[in-house]
Amino acid sequence: MKSMVRTSLRLVALLVAPLAVAETHTINQQDKTFSAEEITIKVGDTITFPNSDPYFHNVFSLSMTKFFDLGTYGQGESPSVTFDASGTVEVECAIHPDMYLVIEVTP
Repeated sequence: MKSMVRTSLRLVALLVAPLAVAETHTINQQDKTFSAEEITIKVGDTITFPNSDPYFHNVFSLSMTKFFDLGTYGQGESPSVTFDASGTVEVECAIHPDMYLVIEVTP
């Protein structure tokens, strides 16, 4: 009986092991720039966008893969977005037009 339970537990472990665990990534905003120009993440991952500037930011994307608008937020705030589909997401700041980020979301 113990042998059968151990075998069952090993089988469950083998089936569960390949499942990806969602990760949280951080793209900081400082000096009116994103901390990265590009990032590759997986479906289900989340990105937080902390504002380390003394200025307001408004991070958004009009991409078909992930449409979002985090609204205007100040220093010390850190909203996040979870990405639920694969594809390319172009991210900008509505207040600072030179801020641009490309997110590649892979399956």
